[in-house]
Amino acid sequence: MISGAHMILYSTDAEADRAFFRDVLQFPHVDVGHGWLIFALPPSELAVHPAEANGAHELYLACDDLAATAKALGARGVACDPFEALSWGQRTRITLPGGGRLAIYQPRHARA
Repeated sequence: MISGAHMILYSTDAEADRAFFRDVLQFPHVDVGHGWLIFALPPSELAVHPAEANGAHELYLACDDLAATAKALGARGVACDPFEALSWGQRTRITLPGGGRLAIYQPRHARA
């Protein structure tokens, strides 16, 4: 019935953020015209959390080794926030070129 998911990040500098996903994270992509890139994502999972209001969504990128990922990003000029140790894993955040924030985490929970 459902064959995939399409996620959207809104950005005040979409071109710079597209270049980041293409050049820094090196996500495979297709150009659907006029520089509009659609990126393939690694395997993903969805969690539904309780909230006081509907409409808020977050995108976390997952990794197997947060320290190694942060080091690799640092070598590409990307600064990571200090790590947060949480009950469900370790998390850091990065700032995209357009100013948006993106979380990267190493889960401790079972993976779907």
